[in-house]
Amino acid sequence: MITDKSFRLDGRVALVTGSGRNIGRAVAEAFANAGAKVVINGHKDQAALDDVAGGIIQRGGECLPILADVSDDAAVGRMVAQTVEAFGSIDIVVSNVGIRKYRAFLDITPDEWDEVLRSNLSASFYLARHAIPHMRERKFGRFIVMSGADGFWGHVTHRAPNLAAKSGMHGLAKAIGREFGPDGITANTVSPGPIDTVRDWSQYVHRKPEDVIAEVPLRRYGHVDEIAGTCLYLASAAGGFTNGQVVHVNGGNLMY
Repeated sequence: MITDKSFRLDGRVALVTGSGRNIGRAVAEAFANAGAKVVINGHKDQAALDDVAGGIIQRGGECLPILADVSDDAAVGRMVAQTVEAFGSIDIVVSNVGIRKYRAFLDITPDEWDEVLRSNLSASFYLARHAIPHMRERKFGRFIVMSGADGFWGHVTHRAPNLAAKSGMHGLAKAIGREFGPDGITANTVSPGPIDTVRDWSQYVHRKPEDVIAEVPLRRYGHVDEIAGTCLYLASAAGGFTNGQVVHVNGGNLMY
């Protein structure tokens, strides 16, 4: 029977990357409100992390902010080790960091290509390889990657590295869900549609905000809490039989 407890995360430890603002922050706060001990992560804005952590702690939660570059395998390893040292385990990982660059294909340099893949796809791999051994010990794990429409619908040009990375992230989730399902570990993808977030609009010159809204049946941008709610479902007991799937949260903008 589904009850309120089905969506609780009491006793769980969650690591959410890119959680100083926007979707990552909403996910971290939702997990903390559901009873999880939360590690939040960012690359350079310590003040933003401290603000998120302070709010969670003020509301009675437990939170550890860690600055780390998730495109660096060694840094991810240290962050996972800090998480386990602080809270005794790691049960839930949300890979949320990523960068997008609007660049014509023939103008993309190898360094730019590598930078986008490292921050999206490789970061997810690094998180998984360091966290999964701890999950296997407890016979429980939830691994969630944050993709997007770019990974499933080639709706814009000039984003080849992002399309490749986001598609690869869902492939990685499926591989993890298949191989480690017997260990009680699920892996899924959340694909946000048009969400109201703080962003670098210079990388979105191809579309006007009002044109985006016109294509969404609900005629609005999504809220970060609506993405957080999806992640909470996947991380909780209620989502325990969902594995290797992608959940599109886009207001009907795209219907698969």
